[in-house]
Amino acid sequence: MNRKNKYKKLALSIVFDAVGYASYLFPVFGEFIDVVWAPLSAFLMLKMYKGNKGKIASVTVFIEEALPFVDAVPTFTLMWIYTYLLNKTEKN
Repeated sequence: MNRKNKYKKLALSIVFDAVGYASYLFPVFGEFIDVVWAPLSAFLMLKMYKGNKGKIASVTVFIEEALPFVDAVPTFTLMWIYTYLLNKTEKN
């Protein structure tokens, strides 16, 4: 993956994590937002990261977004950090 795409994924990750935080901005509609966002975020994670790590991250982000009071974790950004900074076994 070239450097430009790597940082495009980082920007998308930050945006997707911000969308996940949006439920805190709208207390009345927050739970409805989470119900819609949880499966959508899982789908987006699966598309961004292929293979088993993408599947695991997809399930993780779904659970994190679906459970109340846990969606403050920046799962997309953490996955990017794992993939491009911590996981040195792959060429990135």
